[in-house]
Formats: sequence, C-alpha cells, structure tokens
Amino acid sequence: MQAKPRFLTILEAITLVLLAVATAMVFFYAPTEATQGPVQRIFYFHVAAGWVGMLSFGVAAIAGITYLITKRHNWDIVGLSAVEVGVAFIFINIITGSIWARPIWNTWWTWDPRLTTATVMQLIYLAYLMLRQGIEDPDRRARFGAVYTILGFASVPLTYFSARLMRTIHPIVFGSGDPSAEGSFPMTSPMLQTLIFSIITFSFIFITLLWNRIRLGRFSNHIEQLKLKTMS
Repeated sequence: MQAKPRFLTILEAITLVLLAVATAMVFFYAPTEATQGPVQRIFYFHVAAGWVGMLSFGVAAIAGITYLITKRHNWDIVGLSAVEVGVAFIFINIITGSIWARPIWNTWWTWDPRLTTATVMQLIYLAYLMLRQGIEDPDRRARFGAVYTILGFASVPLTYFSARLMRTIHPIVFGSGDPSAEGSFPMTSPMLQTLIFSIITFSFIFITLLWNRIRLGRFSNHIEQLKLKTMS
C-alpha cells in the first residue's frame, strides 16, 4: 500500500479544524430556536449528513457509468467506497432526525413520505453491499455494482422531492413546503450561515473519508488479485 499522500494528511487536518468550528457555531453562534429549544441544534448536522449521503450515492452512480464505459476497476472501487460512505451518513441522518422528531412530533418515528423514502433508499444501498458479497468474479461484481448504483440512484431524487410533492409533516429547509409541516421554523442569518458552514464541513468530511476508503479499496483489490494468481 502506497504511503499516504501529503495532501490527504493536510486535508484531514483541515477537516478536523472545520468540524471543530462547525460544532462551535452550532452551540455558540446559532441562536436557540424560540419554539423548539436546544433540540433544534441537531438540525445543522442532520441536514448536512443527509446532503453527504445523497452526494455519495450520486458519486457512486457517476462511477458506475464511468466503469461501464472504461471497464477500469478503479471506478468500481470508487463506487463501492462512495456507497459505504453514503450508507453511514444516511444512517446518521435518520438517527439524528429521530432524535429531533421525538420532542417535536412526540414520536421517534412516523411513516411520513420523507422518512419512508429515506429508509427505502438506505435499504436499497444496504442490499447493494450485501449482494456484492455473493459475487466472486471481480468483473461480474463490478458490472453488477455499476448497473445497481445507476438504477439505485433513482431513489435519491425521489427522497429529496418527496416532501415537496406529497403531503408531509416534514419541514422543508429551502423553499416553501406543505403548510401542515410540523417542526418548520424561520431561519435567521446566523442559522443559515451555520447550516451552510456545516454542509461545507461535511463535504470536506466526505472527500476525506472517500479518499481514505478508495486507498483501502485499492489495497484490498491488490490482495484479491494476488490470491487469484496463487489459486490459478
């Protein structure tokens, strides 16, 4: 395995600084929401985690298309890495959403369109990770992964627009939503600034994790090739 690139080390340091600043902004810069109270502060990381999850699945779909065109296994590694990062962040998104929902909706969970589609999206990509394990041939596995991530990406816009297209109690962050949505609140300038900074910070986290996971994937791929040569 190649030595860690110097720029990756610098990126990791920058990411840690950004995360510290974002956390400070969430707790000390953004004002406490008048109606919801301190629990609303989870909103900044909740939205940012959802953004990274959907971004990850978009990257996986692009990697899948590129693999089908080039047949280069590096793109399969990128796709797999992006899906793993995305699954982790959508899980964080769902958990933080439940924590936020408990005092606001008086329940940990409700089959709201946004929550339901987000869960379905998560299950689709979890199935991708499990089904890959059952394919031993690297070429077949890569083709399967490419096609799956392209088709699976349809769940991403469905999840994003569900709260806008269907009657829902889930609040809309940007733009007008259903008037019956519970938990919505007017964002002040410090709130909006904190949200944007959190999204930028989580984007840096995404790039850092993805880069490290790709490096690990290349190492695993090298080990697998050595095993195949030994068995042949």
